[in-house]
Amino acid sequence: MGEFLSNTFEQLVSRPAGPFGFRFILQPAVATILAIRAGLRDARAHKPAYLWTTLIQPAERHGLIRDAWKDVGRVFSIAVLMDLIYQFAVFRWIYPLQALIVAFALAIVPYVLVRGPVTRIASYRRHLTS
Repeated sequence: MGEFLSNTFEQLVSRPAGPFGFRFILQPAVATILAIRAGLRDARAHKPAYLWTTLIQPAERHGLIRDAWKDVGRVFSIAVLMDLIYQFAVFRWIYPLQALIVAFALAIVPYVLVRGPVTRIASYRRHLTS
């Protein structure tokens, strides 16, 4: 089991230096742009910060996740597909769990980390100007 985890970790860490390394910049950038757009939309609608609301208010969680998936689902899907192509080109094998981990890190993490702070900053700035 230790060798499996070691190999998996080594394969995950080596991805940015290999083929398709540009996706480690492009996909988080696209997810960040989508998060900024969603955060500004949330601020205009006077909604609270995304991650905080998702964690604290279970009644709204389903709708928030569905809303986020509309924004970032395509980026996530492309990230999975590109990682599967990378795996086949480099390893001559496909590791679906690794593809999901990479896609989550490249698309979902930046989106979730950026959307809430953008909402708060935009709401604060709107409050100052009004």
